Amino acid sequence: MPKLGLGLYKSLLNGKNFEFAKQAGATHLVVQLVDYMKGGDNPSLAQNYLNGWGVTNNQSKLWEYDQLIRLKKEIESHGLVWEAIENFDPSHWFDILLDGPKRLQQMDNLKYMIANIGKAGIPIMGYYFSIAGVWGWTNRKYGRGNPMTVGFDMDRVNVNEPIKNGMVWNMTYDSTLTGSLGPISRDEMWDRFTWFLNEIIPVAEENGVKMVAHPDDPPIPELRNAARLFYSIEEYEKLFSVNKSPNNGFEFCMGTLQEMPGSNVLETLDKYSSLNRIGYIHFRNVKGKVPNYREVFVDEGDLDMAEALRILKKNNFEGVLIPDHSPTMSCDAPWHASMAYAMGYMKALIDTV
Repeated sequence: MPKLGLGLYKSLLNGKNFEFAKQAGATHLVVQLVDYMKGGDNPSLAQNYLNGWGVTNNQSKLWEYDQLIRLKKEIESHGLVWEAIENFDPSHWFDILLDGPKRLQQMDNLKYMIANIGKAGIPIMGYYFSIAGVWGWTNRKYGRGNPMTVGFDMDRVNVNEPIKNGMVWNMTYDSTLTGSLGPISRDEMWDRFTWFLNEIIPVAEENGVKMVAHPDDPPIPELRNAARLFYSIEEYEKLFSVNKSPNNGFEFCMGTLQEMPGSNVLETLDKYSSLNRIGYIHFRNVKGKVPNYREVFVDEGDLDMAEALRILKKNNFEGVLIPDHSPTMSCDAPWHASMAYAMGYMKALIDTV
């Protein structure tokens, strides 16, 4: 059966939150080694998705083996398993995404870090190959009890707003640059992605690391003048035509896939969990689809989450489920309360199924 996990941003990597994860029933963690949002992982701060998440200055601060193993030992001291790292720091690969002059050096750095990840015994690296990243979400009170949620309302944002030079993945890596990025076509994006994947997969294979790709959120064909790769199920499946290695897989975000017009998430989950192509799963729910959707509590959305668990059991999926985003709850610890609610629901489903 699947394992229950929790995702933690860098600022949340401490003993108190490791204890919280264990208390809520988690056995595994998915860790981010950079903070993407001002104020941490708080969905009430969705304005950051419009204005940019912040600044990253970690170009020369690679993930070293000693750093990884220290954190791993601390996680394990709380009875937890470090299952995956989610997302590269934008400062480590902006020119891979942009096909810039530092592309080759940055690829060497990524390969070095993947080797360190494998040496440290962390089996999965999640990533999201995108120029605009997650952008365009807006706040609104919505759903059961009127919690603050994030979602996408295409009529409330300018999806063609240019990306500033010196910014990628919605973070600034060089504040001295002026002007904006020009249009980036789908062919250009697929060429860049194909080069990236075929360069990184052999190193991942050698070091026992599975590379898993996240779909586009919001899932629209183009955002901020840059083409998107994985905005539909059909486009997402092209991942496996680029590289057929068993170390190439999905970071299966159920909520993002549900947001795609015409998608059948449970059918896709059945197919790829049976083929062992899923690294780990973002177990979250939404109402609506592009061009208008909202994230909701895990048990009140359009997806049948119990049926998802039955599919995973049938296919002997033994990977990790994490709650990912969830509406903020009305209390003094909105993120913790929201995660605890989602994890309690998920644990009950796992135990029941």
